[in-house]
Amino acid sequence: MIEPNTSSAPTISPLRAWVMAARPPTLPAAIVPVLVGTAVALALGSFQALPFLAALVAATLLQVGTNFANDYFDFKKGADTHERIGPTRVTQSGLLRPGQVRNAMVLTFALAALFGLYLVIVGGLPILIIGLLSIAAGVLYTGGPWPLGYNGLGDLFVFVFFGLVAVCGTVYVQAGNVPLLAVLASLPVAGIVTAILVVNNLRDARTDRLAGKRTLAVLLGTRFARAEYASLVLGAYLLLPGIWLVGGSSPWVLLPLLTLPVAGRLLRIVLRESGPVLNQALKGTGQLELLFGVLLAVGLLI
Repeated sequence: MIEPNTSSAPTISPLRAWVMAARPPTLPAAIVPVLVGTAVALALGSFQALPFLAALVAATLLQVGTNFANDYFDFKKGADTHERIGPTRVTQSGLLRPGQVRNAMVLTFALAALFGLYLVIVGGLPILIIGLLSIAAGVLYTGGPWPLGYNGLGDLFVFVFFGLVAVCGTVYVQAGNVPLLAVLASLPVAGIVTAILVVNNLRDARTDRLAGKRTLAVLLGTRFARAEYASLVLGAYLLLPGIWLVGGSSPWVLLPLLTLPVAGRLLRIVLRESGPVLNQALKGTGQLELLFGVLLAVGLLI
């Protein structure tokens, strides 16, 4: 029976512990796809305020619910130990009881489903399928008998659900269709959001291997993980001309190129460093996702 490490739990208020469990630095992964999708809808003259707000809240709740699930299931499976070098996990550290985190996960996903119900009314069966799959994937990423994140499928899950599905789904509930521009705009968003996971897995490769968590960084090695990170980040920039030339947008969609210096600094860290210093790259990649996404959304509107 695995027990939380209550003996070394720091003195932190319950509110602060719940904020830590929600992991605010990861929220750009939920917010940016909705912003970019809404920018596409605006560019098409199909913006609808209520579906936008519902999609934003539902996506944020799905991200937080997934964070709770990861905290709970990683602890239960023994992946989080005292050797962890990433941000504090509230269950493993004893800040919150496992049952509390599990119940918060269920409540958060239920709230996401409530907002999703409105989106289903607006968007019909495709949104119902997307919503059910998103919740299932959020749980099964680290939970269930064959968790995605433990079997090398985490990167694909994030790319599809937090990139392609999130952007295109946001467009669909406002415009009623998914134009080529939406698909093209979703690809760089998917690339950078997946890079957040890659640097996380690169940092944790040693402890994940010991815990039997077979991420791609474990299965294919850290050299592969570094190359994957570079490909995802640089690929996001290489896709921008396609949004302009193929998607029918304006040259302003090249605005995210302004963030290249940020990407360059992150690449230097990821390609050269190991261990706790990768926490800087993890946080920085989340910030890059936000900057890149906001500039892309602005460019789509000009």
